[in-house]
Amino acid sequence: MSYRLLKNIKQIVQVASDDREYYVVENNQHIVVKFSESKTADLVIVIENATGNISAIGEESTVFQMYPEMTFSDVIDCKEGCVLPGFVDAHTHPVWAGDRVHEFADKLNGASYADIHKSGGGINFTVRHTKSADPDDLYESFVRRIRSMVKKGSTTIECKSGYGLDYETELRMLQLLTRGKRELPLDLSITYLAAHAVPAGMTSEQATNDIIDNQLPRLKQEIDSGKLLIDNVDVFCEKDIYDVRQTEAILRAGADLGLEMNFHADELTNQGGAELAGRLGARAASHLEEASPHGVALMAQGKTAAVLLPTTALICKLRPPSATAMIQAGVAVALGSDFNPNAYCCSMPLVMFLACTTFGMSLEQALVGATLNSAYSLKLSHRLGAITVGRQADLLICNCAKWEHLIYQLGETEELIEMVLKKGKVIFRRQDQFFAF
Repeated sequence: MSYRLLKNIKQIVQVASDDREYYVVENNQHIVVKFSESKTADLVIVIENATGNISAIGEESTVFQMYPEMTFSDVIDCKEGCVLPGFVDAHTHPVWAGDRVHEFADKLNGASYADIHKSGGGINFTVRHTKSADPDDLYESFVRRIRSMVKKGSTTIECKSGYGLDYETELRMLQLLTRGKRELPLDLSITYLAAHAVPAGMTSEQATNDIIDNQLPRLKQEIDSGKLLIDNVDVFCEKDIYDVRQTEAILRAGADLGLEMNFHADELTNQGGAELAGRLGARAASHLEEASPHGVALMAQGKTAAVLLPTTALICKLRPPSATAMIQAGVAVALGSDFNPNAYCCSMPLVMFLACTTFGMSLEQALVGATLNSAYSLKLSHRLGAITVGRQADLLICNCAKWEHLIYQLGETEELIEMVLKKGKVIFRRQDQFFAF
């Protein structure tokens, strides 16, 4: 059996040192990021090549004593840097055509998200352009965006459809995402989001019925035949879009197909989305700027992750969600970039910075939110999101002695991340700008 060795590590940021699948506040203690640190940079990580999983972590002499017969096919010198888990971006919209840079000035001049949406812009603008786009162009732009995310440390990415609304365009988006999941050397969690907006010429009730009675049954055939890979179902639960009753109906219909409930809730107005998420035991709910304390309590009871999105809250000038209250209530708080034409951000380190500076999260809470808790929101934390023996070797090798620099050095992430590993294999290397895809 052959192994890969990472050596000369100054600091290993494990995030967790056990098999826990998420962090919440326990016994009124703050989240403590588990890490190993060495004055002599003699820490190592051993990765089994056959599985891509971590086999050993610790001081070099101790590990070699435990495994004296171990042979290495490859040795990576980490040059006294630190190693962290790869980031898990829990909420993105990466497949679309037609950017919305022209709307940015409107937002700066006071136009709200709802104002732009009602005028035919926003999601509807992107839907029109995506429907008419060439599939090859859509896929090429999608891969470019994924590369940008990987370069900034993301090794697992949730990816939504949602810029088609009608069955044919949604199917095309899901086919592109399925192709990416099969071809690209990273984990993609695919989310069906036809209920992103109400299609032109339909009422929300008609659109709800179309999704439940027409789209989902046809998608089931595609899933059962092996043509599509879909993990989650999403709905934009919001005033004048899909109400709580319609949202619940769509989520339940998706769950009947085996999809995880993972939806937009209480972003612009309090619609009772957090309460719905907790009551249904949804895997995750995103945004939550307007979530009520009662809704947060129900999310904690339902073990529903809160996926917070600092970029969108900042760009749309929304009231920050109650991140600290959620954490204190026992909710697993995760983070996502919400990459989309409205919030063009591929960088989880920037998301963590904003989570600290605008949502009041600590450095440790932000890191947990971008790794273990984000993996939990996608039902992947049993194998992702922390550096522990048996988990997947999704790792960032950084040229700084302490992990906090990734958040602290705003705008310099790409100067800090030397290599990105997925299942123990290098998928990005800064020195020569190598990508494995």
